[in-house]
Amino acid sequence: MSEGISLFGIRHHGPGCARSLLAALEALQPDCVLIEGPAGTEDLLPHMLDAAMQPPVALLSYSVEDPQLAVFHPYALYSPEWQALQWAMRNAVDVRFMDVPPALSLEWMEQARQAPPPREADAEAEAGESADTAPAAPDAEDAAEARPADPLDWLAKVAGHADGEAWWNHMVEERGDGQGLFEAIAEAMTALREHTPDYPGRRGEQEAMREAHMRAALRAAGKTFSRVAVVCGAWHVPALQPAALRANSAAADNRLLKGQGRRKTQSTWVPWTYRHLSAGSGYGAGVDAPGWYDHLWRNAGQHGQRAVGWYARVGRLLREHGLDCSSAHLIEATRLADTLAALRGRPAPGLEEIGEASRSIICNGDDAPMQLIREQLLIGNALGQVPDSVPVVPLQRDLEAQQKRLRLKPEALEKTLDLDLRKDNDLARSHLLHRLRLLGIEWGRLARTGHSARGTFHEIWQLAWQPHFLVSLVEASRHGQTLVDAASNLAVSHARAAADLPALSELVDQVLLADLPQAVQAIAAELEARAATDADPLALLGALPPLANIHRYGNVRQTEGVQVAHLFDSMLERAVIGLSLALTGLDEARAESAREIVLAAERAIGLRDDADGRDAWRQALRRVALSQASSALLRGVSLRLLFDAGALEAETVHTQLQQQLSPGAEPLQAAQWLDGFLNRNATVLLHDDAVWRMIDGWVVSLDEAQLVRVLPLVRRTFAAFEAADRRDLGTRVKQAPVTKAVASEAPDWNLARAERALPMLRELLGIAG
Repeated sequence: MSEGISLFGIRHHGPGCARSLLAALEALQPDCVLIEGPAGTEDLLPHMLDAAMQPPVALLSYSVEDPQLAVFHPYALYSPEWQALQWAMRNAVDVRFMDVPPALSLEWMEQARQAPPPREADAEAEAGESADTAPAAPDAEDAAEARPADPLDWLAKVAGHADGEAWWNHMVEERGDGQGLFEAIAEAMTALREHTPDYPGRRGEQEAMREAHMRAALRAAGKTFSRVAVVCGAWHVPALQPAALRANSAAADNRLLKGQGRRKTQSTWVPWTYRHLSAGSGYGAGVDAPGWYDHLWRNAGQHGQRAVGWYARVGRLLREHGLDCSSAHLIEATRLADTLAALRGRPAPGLEEIGEASRSIICNGDDAPMQLIREQLLIGNALGQVPDSVPVVPLQRDLEAQQKRLRLKPEALEKTLDLDLRKDNDLARSHLLHRLRLLGIEWGRLARTGHSARGTFHEIWQLAWQPHFLVSLVEASRHGQTLVDAASNLAVSHARAAADLPALSELVDQVLLADLPQAVQAIAAELEARAATDADPLALLGALPPLANIHRYGNVRQTEGVQVAHLFDSMLERAVIGLSLALTGLDEARAESAREIVLAAERAIGLRDDADGRDAWRQALRRVALSQASSALLRGVSLRLLFDAGALEAETVHTQLQQQLSPGAEPLQAAQWLDGFLNRNATVLLHDDAVWRMIDGWVVSLDEAQLVRVLPLVRRTFAAFEAADRRDLGTRVKQAPVTKAVASEAPDWNLARAERALPMLRELLGIAG
């Protein structure tokens, strides 16, 4: 192009663009390369030459005051910007970023975060990428037709493709010959922008500032270098051509940029994943099949073998997962893909042909294998690496050191980790994962079923590393420079802000699992201080379950559970004193909530296994069960707990059943009491005939109006039973009541003497002899 400026319009993460761009740079041999990227981060570029730098990676820029305000600029191995940067660094060519600096991008993000949600989504325009696509203006004859979000859709429609994504993929990324590519892209983008309106509102202002910054960088480079290569999103090419530079003066562009982006920021390299690349990030540019693009890049120039190499990988994947995939399947799929490409006039199979052949030949139309192929191959599980020389916060360095020491490699692919807590290394891994959870970094999700249930020596974790965890690490670094310090300080901070005793008690459990003794002492002291002044028995009871778990299972994880025993006992002692009063006058919702607390406390007291505390608890339950002032639901719950524990005589239980379900009892209160007594467990109904007869008699005695009132509650009670129990109850209802024959005892009088009186009795009664 003229004036020593060569514009190369590309698509972010496009292997075809990257291949053609490298050829163009070799031919041009520029002395300066300008790349659409965050200006001011060029100091990080030398790390790219380190052998330990393995894409996909991303430039992370974040606000020093608010680390959660962050922006990523990701690069894959086949990204045109990455290849241009590598070419310039290897050839000692001056390279600069030309987009707005991170401070301005973060300022825009903050404005968007504070602004009310827009009524209609603004689509960002960038040819060939999903988030840089401006809405296109339809032709006059198509005015009635809805405008596509991507201007390339108009070109795709003319070419017979479904959308602009498929058209660009076929015309650019999967082609082999790059000659004349960038001239054609510039011509197409110029035509599209002439017929596309500007962005409305804030988006239009931001786009104008981005292109003004690019022009300013281009003018500055043109004054110093004779041959300047500009690598930018294809949509921006018309705004950077010589005509646009003349139409937009330097003074006007400088006025537009004046006073913008004063936020203090820091930047670094971080690992990235293909899964995040497929979702859209950084500029918002995402590609549907990054794994397929990786295959295209690594097999460039082998059009004839493109399908062969791909299906070899498909066959290996399916066999590894136990799915049938013979050599004949792979051969026929390759033939079909080649045939489809030939019928469509394409030099080699593309993503569309590969997908159709896979579905019809290998998967037989089944979506399950296709989903596996998409997840593992079309998207892929690649996770990049960055060298140790890259500057990071000390907290990240501490995490990396522990990951290396414990042999816990961060991977994008989800995997299961079964830890035996009796082994030192597994116990240390558990501590690490629990500390990260306290920091809000869910690298591992703890399974709560199967072998991972409490009371075993195992923890089962599902691990999957996400790049945004590094942002959380930066934010957590304000609490400490090591994981132990950061997790401890953050936990103590949460304890001071905790709203109630149960939250504090749960936090004690978490810090013990994370092996943070200093935090345990501080939080336990906070819990004891609050418990001493909290007069709510339900709040005290709600704090017992985590403490019971600590006391019962602490030694399994080599944590000290004895230190919380005194706290548990003192809280229980204060809770039982006012329990009956706390359960008086509750409405239905509060009574249901109190039931859950009482049941959890019952289990916790069983784990604590202290005779004095258990006796005090049962005495409190007895007062509740026999008091007419307490809530009907909770009276029933209390009676059932005492009945199951054998702490009440059967005669007392039956007396209560008769009273609560007597004909004179208010039906709704009786139904609530019954709900509490049955306690979502049909065992007492199935195995206690006296209870069955009393409940059956109560239901039968209800008149129609009373039945209508209590039916929803009774149905809800029985719906909580297990399906098998409900079937057994139904079978019992259908059975006729069985009357047991009672053997008569032999009379203890003289039968001969009694018969002598019969004639006189018959005469007196008028009975014929």
